[in-house]
Amino acid sequence: MIRLTGLDNKEFIINADAIEKLEAIPESLITLTNGKKYLVKESNEEIVEKVIKYKRKIYTGNFD
Repeated sequence: MIRLTGLDNKEFIINADAIEKLEAIPESLITLTNGKKYLVKESNEEIVEKVIKYKRKIYTGNFD
């Protein structure tokens, strides 16, 4: 799960495993595997970094 910020400045958490596609329009448009779409303030690069950090936590068991 990763924490993101919507265009309304509200923070929400999304399942990183459900991300199918990222587009920059210039906001980031996230498309999930179920077809739902979310516009967020974070850049595509920031989202990718958050997903990598999340995956490292899961696979290494280091939750600090």
